[in-house]
Amino acid sequence: MNTTAQAIEALAQETRRFPPPSGFAAQANAQPGIYEEAERDYLAFWESWARKLEWMKPFTKVLEWNEPFARWFADGELNASVNCLDRHVRAGRGHRIAYYYEGEPGDRREITYGALLDDVCRFANGLRKLGVKKGDRVAIYMPMIPELPVAMLACARIGAAHSVIFGGFSPDSIVDRVNDSQCVALITADQGWRRGNKVPLKANCDVALAQTPSIRHCIVAKRVGDPVEMQAGRDLWWSDVVAGQSTTCEPEHMNAEDLLYLLYTSGTTAKPKGIKHTTGGYLTQVAATHKLVFDLKDSDVYWCAADIGWVTGHSYIVYGPLCNGATSLIYEGTPDFPDKGRLWSIVERYKVTILYTAPTAIRTFMKWGLEYVQKHDLSSLRLLGSVGEPINPEAWMWYRDHIGGGRCPVVDTWWQTETGSIMISPLPGITTTLPGSATKPLPGIGADILNDQGESVPLGGGGYIVLTRPWPSMLRGIWGNDERYREAYWSKFPHQYLAGDGCRRDEDGNYWFMGRIDDVMNVSGHRISTTEVESALVSHSKVAEAAVVGKLDDVTGQAIVCFVTLRGGETGSKALADELRAHVGQHLGKFTTPKYLTFTQELPKTRSGKIMRRLLRDIAEGRMLGDTTTLADSSVVKELQERAKLEAGKDEG
Repeated sequence: MNTTAQAIEALAQETRRFPPPSGFAAQANAQPGIYEEAERDYLAFWESWARKLEWMKPFTKVLEWNEPFARWFADGELNASVNCLDRHVRAGRGHRIAYYYEGEPGDRREITYGALLDDVCRFANGLRKLGVKKGDRVAIYMPMIPELPVAMLACARIGAAHSVIFGGFSPDSIVDRVNDSQCVALITADQGWRRGNKVPLKANCDVALAQTPSIRHCIVAKRVGDPVEMQAGRDLWWSDVVAGQSTTCEPEHMNAEDLLYLLYTSGTTAKPKGIKHTTGGYLTQVAATHKLVFDLKDSDVYWCAADIGWVTGHSYIVYGPLCNGATSLIYEGTPDFPDKGRLWSIVERYKVTILYTAPTAIRTFMKWGLEYVQKHDLSSLRLLGSVGEPINPEAWMWYRDHIGGGRCPVVDTWWQTETGSIMISPLPGITTTLPGSATKPLPGIGADILNDQGESVPLGGGGYIVLTRPWPSMLRGIWGNDERYREAYWSKFPHQYLAGDGCRRDEDGNYWFMGRIDDVMNVSGHRISTTEVESALVSHSKVAEAAVVGKLDDVTGQAIVCFVTLRGGETGSKALADELRAHVGQHLGKFTTPKYLTFTQELPKTRSGKIMRRLLRDIAEGRMLGDTTTLADSSVVKELQERAKLEAGKDEG
């Protein structure tokens, strides 16, 4: 097709197709006709899901749309913690397990819905006694322990919005987030466990608290047990806060549009944005998508292996699963401690049926090799999910074949902190899946792909993914900055929400995500997605993982720079580098042949597992590095800087 109609060129082709297994399709929650039903009247579709929640005051209005501000079910009242806990206990399901919990050192707990409700009520009463009230904001900076969802649900019960801060962030990150939203309390733990080391959570809070005047109380859960500094009058032990508190706590009646939580997205240049999510619409869509996309059954043991500090954890560890009365799993640590088989030992021990994890993790498992997988019985799995970034076709196939045994549908899900819940994904009983594609927008969701002029790109082309109509779990703005909300998401294309991701649609209308718009390289006039080059590299049998960025080039405008991690046992060489360059050119066209290629044992990743391409761009350009505080291992960057200098010297010499 004519590439001038595209914002990003669509280069890769994928021909493998996997229809739903017939047995799976027959019992699936989503059945044929659901798309047509939703498209006939998308407001009625979302209303039907909202009616499944428990409302203290039923709503009569579905949507009020004052672009770009939406109000869903706005005259209704409900409480998130009641929908997650009380209604299940009242229905006689209090003995059902809400969470299996496994700590990194090996400690284990089973927490029922009844016990979770008791814990939430005790802590909510404790917060009220400290003066925390409806409309306040509370910061939470904790490890992956059960007290984290308890704290979130306790805040929701008394009408205080929570702002969860990922436990890997620095004190500066706490300061920025707390001060922006003027949090009145900070909930943390003494320490956490990570790869056998102690993470100094309370000590980080102490540094931050010197610069957060709005905080009146810091509540500390005991996780590790080492002594920590406690400031009299400000710092309180969790155990003291809940001591003597009743297991009954009257929930606040919350308007559907009352703030449930803030979640800050990291800004690379500007300060983080406090994304606002409200109660009724958010609960409606996370519950619906959790039930439909993961085909949730009463018998399932569901594991979202993300961190609650990110939106994936909010929506698909806490609110979605608990709204649906699911049995879920929470694991504190990393997948490689004490060995690289930890994840699979957990799947085997708890007979996990649904696993939801990130492409970065999947590629890491590929790099480690099959020996760790093959030691464990994964036959309980019936559905696999992917989240966080585009998944390479070869990683998708590895996941399907080696983790799912070739029998499990794979749902590759696209969504964002801002969207609140899954927007584009297969429905596993209906959708024919393709390795690397998120397939189609979910029922009730409107999406399109536009070029630079705002025109819809024909099938086969690539451009900017936009959402064309409101959805229940959408962000309600940026805390304290309506203008930034308009500018960031609604200013480029009239009446369209700009997601910030590049995407292409194949001839059948399937969506293939191509990374952030910032990750598009302009090479000799060709707009090339870094994701497509990365996927081409990973399709080589010796490559486990790759990250690609653009570097300024006098001749081509930008040159393609690759950082490559090899599968276990393989070693890098000039011959292999040349082979990989040719491999990319053969797959995508000669103009995509990388100019620079650096082999590395590890890529710079955040503690959530995302590759920090911003730092790789800095390395490629030889610039001063930006903030590295969220890196899992900062030594990786120094090594890469040295290697990149050597490679650049070879290529330019």
